[in-house]
Amino acid sequence: MAQKAYSLSHTKWMCKYHVVFTPKYRRKVIYNQIRSDLGEIFRKLCQYKGIEIIEGHLMPDQVHMLLAIPPKYSVSSVMGYLKGKSSLMVFDRHAKMKYKFGNRKFWAEGYYVSTVGLNEATIAKYIREQEKADIALDRLSVKEHEDPFDRGPGRK
Repeated sequence: MAQKAYSLSHTKWMCKYHVVFTPKYRRKVIYNQIRSDLGEIFRKLCQYKGIEIIEGHLMPDQVHMLLAIPPKYSVSSVMGYLKGKSSLMVFDRHAKMKYKFGNRKFWAEGYYVSTVGLNEATIAKYIREQEKADIALDRLSVKEHEDPFDRGPGRK
């Protein structure tokens, strides 16, 4: 990927961040009901603020995004905006979900953020392939649980 410098009226900037956040209690509802709506909501909210979504992926229990955030906004204010407004919009579109997620709190409180720097292509590839890696790891970690007190057939 070419490194693209953005510009404001008196500023040239290239501020890219990898952010990860999760639904409250890591409930795996993103795929089931609202995945397409969340993608549309995030695109719309970022467009309002002039934030570019370079790469994004909605996994069953977390959201990974690579964002280009203008320097006039802090990362914490953008995350508060994205999580707060998207939560309200989700509950407006899916009113029945308010019984599962009381008080309109859809997202967990914290988030993870790291600056991207010059390895944007590596982070974008990681976001794209994260789900495949998690599925492969889950398949490897599936283990039959054995009763530790069972002495085998015919033994008591």
